[in-house]
Amino acid sequence: MKEQGYTQQTYNVSVKRYCQTLELKDNPELIQEYIKRHSELEHWPEIREGIRAVGILEMEIYQLGTKLFMIVETPLDFEWESAFAQLATYPRQAEWEEYMSLFQEADPGATSSEKWQLMDRIFHLYK
Repeated sequence: MKEQGYTQQTYNVSVKRYCQTLELKDNPELIQEYIKRHSELEHWPEIREGIRAVGILEMEIYQLGTKLFMIVETPLDFEWESAFAQLATYPRQAEWEEYMSLFQEADPGATSSEKWQLMDRIFHLYK
């Protein structure tokens, strides 16, 4: 699929984008299980519903070896810290984060916003 590219979703509102990174444990079996747990058939619907409930329009995760890269698209008025604080209170979110820590190079008790590191954009196609 990566050679064909990925279709970008369009919205009826202006959006902003957040990019994050996280390292997985260097274990091919764990990496495959992590990918499986994020598949359409295996993901936890409550987690996806919580992500949308806090105002996130789209979330994508890309993987290369042990490196993960996440893109989060939100409306312009989205407030990152308050949204992720709210997300942490939703049913099964703590359970999901604890389960995901089996695969991730992160503290087992860490929240999503503590594990995923926000990145700075250093380049774009300037006008």
